[in-house]
Amino acid sequence: MKPEIPDKPYFKIGEVAELAGVEPYVLRYWETEFRTIRPEKTRSNQRMYRRRDVEAVLSIKHLLYDEGYRIDGAKRRLRELAGEESPAQLKEVAASLRAQLDELEKIIDEDERA
Repeated sequence: MKPEIPDKPYFKIGEVAELAGVEPYVLRYWETEFRTIRPEKTRSNQRMYRRRDVEAVLSIKHLLYDEGYRIDGAKRRLRELAGEESPAQLKEVAASLRAQLDELEKIIDEDERA
C-alpha cells in the first residue's frame, strides 16, 4: 500500500526518503537511473521534489522492492505503464510498416507496367 502524500507542492529529500522508506542516497541514485524523477534544485543546491516526483519514487520503490524488478525491468515496466512502446515493439511496428511499403511499391510498379 502506498503512503498518503501530504498536500503540498514541494518536498525535501529527507521527506521523500521517509515517505518512501528508503535512504536519501537511494533517491539520488534513482535520479541517475530514472528520468521520471527530476527534482528542482534551489540556489543552495538542495533538491526539491514535486508531487509527481514523489509519485514516481513510490512507483519505482513498489516495482523494485515489492514486485522484484531490477532497474532495467522497472524502466521497461514504467514505459509500458506510461504507454510508451518497448524497443522490441517498435521493431515489430517498423517491420510491419516496411512490409506495407513493399506492397505499395509492388502495386505502383504493376500500375506503371500496365
